[in-house]
Amino acid sequence: MRTWPAWLTTVGWRSILIRMEDFAARYSTFRTADGLALAVETRHAHGAPGVLFAHGFGQTRGAWGGAAAVLAAQGCRCVGFDARGHGGSDYLPGGAYHMQQFVDDLLGLARAQPAPPVLVGASMGGLLGLVAAGEARPAPFRALVLVDITPRWETRGVERILAFMQAHPDGFADYAEAAARIAAYLPHRAGRKSGEQLRPLLREGADGRLRWHWDPALLAGDLVQESERYQPRLLAAAAQVEVPVLLLSGERSDVVSRATIDEFLALVPQARHVAVAGATHIVAGDANDAFTREIARFTQSLDGADALDARIA
Repeated sequence: MRTWPAWLTTVGWRSILIRMEDFAARYSTFRTADGLALAVETRHAHGAPGVLFAHGFGQTRGAWGGAAAVLAAQGCRCVGFDARGHGGSDYLPGGAYHMQQFVDDLLGLARAQPAPPVLVGASMGGLLGLVAAGEARPAPFRALVLVDITPRWETRGVERILAFMQAHPDGFADYAEAAARIAAYLPHRAGRKSGEQLRPLLREGADGRLRWHWDPALLAGDLVQESERYQPRLLAAAAQVEVPVLLLSGERSDVVSRATIDEFLALVPQARHVAVAGATHIVAGDANDAFTREIARFTQSLDGADALDARIA
């Protein structure tokens, strides 16, 4: 007669199947105020606390896949989405993108959650989170994690990223060519991405060539062309953030620096900073295990703070 491990006997098959289903990604759409459909991915829909992930410019929700799977297994409700003009979300007709549209989308998604989530925002996603957290009341987020971004950034690092994004307007002949270009751009990473890994990042055009999975009109919009004029608004918003904040920077980043980090920490005295060893601007891609551990520790510290506040009250 077959015997089962004790933990299987204790929880039963039904509980195991429910837990496995919780960890699997569930796909849905979110309708923005101006009618666009955003692609949304949720793991552990019944978990708590909630974590809402906002990706960087030119990325997709896939940037968070590894972290979301681990955090969901630890009991967190994890929600990722493709910003307008990115990935599986709608492109804006006419291509007139501007920052307030993205802020409004993020606020709408946050308010659609069962409770204010922890916002984890990388680069563009972090800046949008700063604006929302600093300007909106009541606070749309329980806490804020900024991933390698501060209200003022190093122009040279941003220009390097944009140069890569603009370098291949005609796309790639196949996944192997795309993988080679990415490897040249990220020489510190071992190995190359497989076609399976690249498939969510590229889409095939009518001419059979593969192009990045975002609207080319984004590069011509004011998010890129006039991004630095938003810095006064970002700095003012940062000074108004009242929730706990964690700044995760890449130790090898060229987008944030000691000067921009110190300026941010002075503006947001409750913020704490962790530099992720060996990581560049793309922290989750360079050091996903360390990145995920820091988010888990941060969310757990919030639970402890909430319990202490309840006891004091």
